Amino acid sequence: MEEDKIIDQSPLAESLSEQIKYQFLDFFLVKPLDLVKVKKEFSKPVSTGTPVKDANGVEAQDFDNVETEVKEVESDYRKGIVLKRPTYYERTDDETLKNREVNVGDVVIFRETAGLRFDLLKDSRLIRLYDIIGIEK
Repeated sequence: MEEDKIIDQSPLAESLSEQIKYQFLDFFLVKPLDLVKVKKEFSKPVSTGTPVKDANGVEAQDFDNVETEVKEVESDYRKGIVLKRPTYYERTDDETLKNREVNVGDVVIFRETAGLRFDLLKDSRLIRLYDIIGIEK
């Protein structure tokens, strides 16, 4: 799969951030990007023939071989652009937070099921710091 080049979203995200009238206390406001597709291998048993009845009259079929198939499926993870940071994150002097600083405009990675849907801004989510798995640099 080809790597998609993502242009710097910081100026656009910062201009949008200024227009959002909400200040969030515990959550990052994130705009999810398109779903990521990944290739996964799936194994399925292959029948060796027709069913045969055993001594008890039970039909049994042997599955000695396994066939592997590669499919392109949606990833369990999602990328998104940070639009707003929580207030506690803005004013902290905590060194552990500074080592993993997340800024407006950063592309972050999170689980597809993480966070809360935020319907006051179309297609956005509220994500906690511990739901952010990585930052794309």
